[in-house]
Amino acid sequence: MTTTGDDHTEARSGPWWWERRRGAVLDWSLALVSALECGAEGYPFAQDAGIPEAAGVVFGVAAGSTLLLRRKWPIAVVLVSIAIAPAQMGLLLTVVGLYTLAASELPRRIIAALAGMSLLGTLVVTFVRARQDMAHGDVELSVGDWFVPFISITASLGVTAPPLLLGLYVGARRRLMESLRERADSLERELQLLAERAEERAEWARNEERTRIAREMHDVVAHRVSLMVVHAAALQAVARKDPEKAVKNAALVGDMGRQALTELREMLGVLRTAGDGVRRREGSSVPLAAVGAAAAAAASRAVEEPGEGPCLSELDELIGQSAAAGMVVDLSVEGEVRAYPPEVEQTAYRVVQEALTNVHKHAAGAKTYVRLAHRASEIAMQVENEPPPEVGAESSARLPSGGNGLVGMRERVVGLGGVFVSGPTEAGGFRVSAVIPAS
Repeated sequence: MTTTGDDHTEARSGPWWWERRRGAVLDWSLALVSALECGAEGYPFAQDAGIPEAAGVVFGVAAGSTLLLRRKWPIAVVLVSIAIAPAQMGLLLTVVGLYTLAASELPRRIIAALAGMSLLGTLVVTFVRARQDMAHGDVELSVGDWFVPFISITASLGVTAPPLLLGLYVGARRRLMESLRERADSLERELQLLAERAEERAEWARNEERTRIAREMHDVVAHRVSLMVVHAAALQAVARKDPEKAVKNAALVGDMGRQALTELREMLGVLRTAGDGVRRREGSSVPLAAVGAAAAAAASRAVEEPGEGPCLSELDELIGQSAAAGMVVDLSVEGEVRAYPPEVEQTAYRVVQEALTNVHKHAAGAKTYVRLAHRASEIAMQVENEPPPEVGAESSARLPSGGNGLVGMRERVVGLGGVFVSGPTEAGGFRVSAVIPAS
């Protein structure tokens, strides 16, 4: 974790304007050394100026102590160093002040102006001091007049340039580190947002897979179990009156039960195989995405292999099973029969299957019309039933309803870009219509 912004503010541990205690200790130490230096240099300055020595010392100590303010007001520190330059005091104050000024966040033009003033002041003071020493005979040289300008320029550059360049480098490096820290914080926040969005998408995907698994299980089992219940009710009614028909109905119930068990074994087998594979790879529980894919694969029964997946060619068999259960079904097909993508045929088959199941549940004995239309770029289907023979009477089979059949059909059709409409008819029956794009 980086430490900027609020966290950076909370990390402050120093007094007043210092961020850290060690910074305060350093500034106090530098200010003490600078005060001692300027105080010592104030004594000869007072003698040369003809003022009391104590006043010169106090003036030097006060001027040197301003270094304590270098982090808060670097401009003031540099101005003080320029002001006391004629008194030949404040070398440490000048060096540290220029360094702090160059490393600060102030505009470059202000830094350049103050650095130029400090350079000019140091140059003039050094030049005057060198000329006075040569005039008083303190320095005996056998060189030409070029020496005084040379020593003045060299001394002024030596005092001004190194702290200025070092401060510029440290300031640039500090700004770079701050920029990298802020960028790291920004990336961290973005990663956190991405993680939250990924978690939301994962939760959405889990919910979608749960819905998908429930829909596939419903489509695979509900129709056959509904027919089994209808045949069982018919078997109970004719068991004594027509033993031959009872035997036939019992055989149908057995066949449908075996088919339902076979489909359940296929689905559970695929789920178990997928789950074992995922556990071997990850050592964790089965992701819902894998379960959903396995459920879909089991429900579709490998459509790619001929004859194993539900398709439109099996509609006759599907309608025959409903007819065997006592339903009068009229099938009509329009247009040229052709092959469609597996998911289109599966969805069309499931729509008809679920619609017939709903007729068994809610309108037992009603005549039903199944219409299939092959069009240029789509396939349309409609399942409509008339009112049951006894309106309002409950079916003797007492088939339960979960209320998810129409929802599942709509999800399937809309998922392929189609249109799904269902609702009661004016005659008292019910109609289910769907149009699915051919590709």
